[in-house]
Amino acid sequence: MLDELIQIVGSSQVLTQEQADPYLVDWRGRYRGKALAVVRPADTEQVAAVVRLCVANDVPIVTLGGNTGLCGGATPDDSGTAIVLWTGRLNRVRAIDTDNDTITVEAGCVLQSIQQAAREAGRLFPLSLAAEGSCTIGGNLATNAGGTQVLRYGNARELTLGLEVVTADGEIWNGLRGLRKDNTGYDLRDLFVGSEGTLGIITAATLKLYPLPVAQRTAMLAFESLEDSVSFLSQAREGFGAALTGFEVMASPVVHRVVELFTDQRIPFEAASAQAPWYALLELSDSESAEHAQARFEQVLGQALEQGLLVDAVIAQSVAQSKAFWHLRESIPLAEAQLGKSIKHDVSIPISSIAKFVQVTNAALQDKFPGVQNIVFGHLGDGNLHYNVGPAPGQAESALLDLQSHVYELVHDSVAAFDGSISAEHGIGQLKRDELPRYKSAVELGLMRRIKQALDPKGLLNPGKVINA
Repeated sequence: MLDELIQIVGSSQVLTQEQADPYLVDWRGRYRGKALAVVRPADTEQVAAVVRLCVANDVPIVTLGGNTGLCGGATPDDSGTAIVLWTGRLNRVRAIDTDNDTITVEAGCVLQSIQQAAREAGRLFPLSLAAEGSCTIGGNLATNAGGTQVLRYGNARELTLGLEVVTADGEIWNGLRGLRKDNTGYDLRDLFVGSEGTLGIITAATLKLYPLPVAQRTAMLAFESLEDSVSFLSQAREGFGAALTGFEVMASPVVHRVVELFTDQRIPFEAASAQAPWYALLELSDSESAEHAQARFEQVLGQALEQGLLVDAVIAQSVAQSKAFWHLRESIPLAEAQLGKSIKHDVSIPISSIAKFVQVTNAALQDKFPGVQNIVFGHLGDGNLHYNVGPAPGQAESALLDLQSHVYELVHDSVAAFDGSISAEHGIGQLKRDELPRYKSAVELGLMRRIKQALDPKGLLNPGKVINA
């Protein structure tokens, strides 16, 4: 079989033994697998040929993009029977249509390169997340990634108009239609987006573009409580409307951890405001002018300060200062990584319930696991919190991870009690696969299994991820 793979993609693109090692461990170092080989196809036809060969030999396929996932969704098991199909060579921008506001790209394109290509064409591709310099659009679509601008533009699914997919039997479905309206049957596009490579292999996508904003304004806000930040968000929605593109909330200890570890960064408040319990990052994208954006900013923020909703606010006075504010937010995962592994939760809660959820869950964790760190930050504007749990002072990393199943149960049960979801934007992978039966009904799981069986009857696409078939 290795000889036949070489015939399809070339000898230098079939990696085994030590060459394959970097492709077999996830970004966090939590999962390590084995593989028959790592295969690096150059185009969709080669992907399809590899799939057909694997089907003929009953060989599982795990698709890998930028390897920035947090749930082990792109790491093979330790049986060594699967191939890892790396999409990094499928990295062309196929077309940009500024009249239709679309860009067609291959799955291995790095997200940042798509943003840049759109910008050079005078357009905005709004999907933005901390890993955008290395994550690929195929992985973003496979997990229905969210990021910092979901509030205005939606998740990856909402940004996708069409897909090209290699099916589980090696056929190529060309659904790269740049249409906003297409009611011609079942929406296959939405089925493949978010399926984590378990139903088909996304090889290209046609994505929505938007006009570049005329002006952007960024502010760092300090709050006395999470309840105040939720109340302010409601006012900001009314005051800014669709121009409100981002609202990120961060617990104070999380931000202070960043500036302690990365000494080139600073919290932009003076005196008492620098010790506020909660911070938020607000971004406004204006379609009229910089003056209009500034006036709206000052009006909404001034009103909130008068009402006592805000402790303090600092408006970025330059592009560099705006980038520094965002750099604080984007450095949180890096700070976490420096301090060792934590137990991560990517949850979605109705915005109106977020403050109560954090209060109740923090207290429950401290009651059952005294001293653990509550690391809370995320996209308050769309109800998505990264609710992570770090080790108590002096607690070994391994001792914390031994508690993972118990911490998951406590946090996820709390999420369910507040009518939330245990996965907002990171997917399920293998990390949360066994959690699903506790929170999804038998009907939902049955429908998911029937879809998996229909589209991948041999169960060769990313086995052991999302759902036990």
